[in-house]
Amino acid sequence: MTIRENLEKREHDILSPYAAFSDESMGRDVFEEPCDLRPVYQRDRDRILHSKSFRRLKGKTQVFLAPEGDHYRTRMTHTLEVSQNARTVAKALRLNEDLTEAIALGHDLGHTPFGHAGERILNQIYEEGFRHQEQSVRVVELLEKDGRGLNLTKEVRDGIRNHSTSGTPATLEGKIVRLCDKIAYVNSDIDDAIRGKVIREEDIPREFTQILGNTLRERLNTLIHDLISSSMGRNDIIQSEEIEQALKGLRGFMFENVYINSAAKAEEGKAEYMIGQLYEYYIKHVDKLPQEYRDMVHEKGFTVERTVCDFIAGMTDRYAVATYEGLTIPRTWSVL
Repeated sequence: MTIRENLEKREHDILSPYAAFSDESMGRDVFEEPCDLRPVYQRDRDRILHSKSFRRLKGKTQVFLAPEGDHYRTRMTHTLEVSQNARTVAKALRLNEDLTEAIALGHDLGHTPFGHAGERILNQIYEEGFRHQEQSVRVVELLEKDGRGLNLTKEVRDGIRNHSTSGTPATLEGKIVRLCDKIAYVNSDIDDAIRGKVIREEDIPREFTQILGNTLRERLNTLIHDLISSSMGRNDIIQSEEIEQALKGLRGFMFENVYINSAAKAEEGKAEYMIGQLYEYYIKHVDKLPQEYRDMVHEKGFTVERTVCDFIAGMTDRYAVATYEGLTIPRTWSVL
């Protein structure tokens, strides 16, 4: 018996009957011989962790565009916080931690530069629309590894596709990530907004802090405990009504005071304009795309619009700015 088979057997001995067992996965689109060491979801986790799109998350905005300071979240630190919270819940509920972690690490791979500002403008100018969760699936299915994709299991891709508020994941592990994503970004964004002096802790409505807590630590502790206790012994992942409504209210407070109207978002218009200009430029100059993207148009039959979206969505903030400057700002000329 291989190490992988022993690990699969251990899952059946230890995990809840509601867990997604590795040896019962619906599999991959392209068959592969099983690994002798790792069950399928652990293998998926490793593929995501070693992907180029995962590494680029460190250079993508979470909420605050180009903040001065080293302690603000990036898209990567957000992803790691979601993963940590989700694994805590999965472990307590005896669900599959490998599947949970794989979904969490992959859920934002398709996010644009400049956070939701980038997503918003691509959704406006690309006629088929742009949603980062669908782009994340596109990354792992079609764009990674020079167009071969990562060939992940169906369960991991389902969790990535359905991690947003409107999604309905097929596994409990996917449902954990869906809620832990919201828990992570609302609370970490509060922390960053306080650090950036956009809001103060005392600005948060008392009706929410009385229920959830007065600090980041207290709120996360309340939310994670509630998620575990409410879901224990159930074939579902749920929150208590009181906590669910408080989190929803806190999210609404953030939209009103941070995500839309705050001074910290003032630069987003520039980011949207820049991405719009990049989109228009590459639509007209397909020959200027990197070779791998030109091949997507000429050899794989992808539309120019779709391919330009793929290229721009994969950019880091810094690369997008450098590319725009290279296209629009004259370089110094001299005779050597």
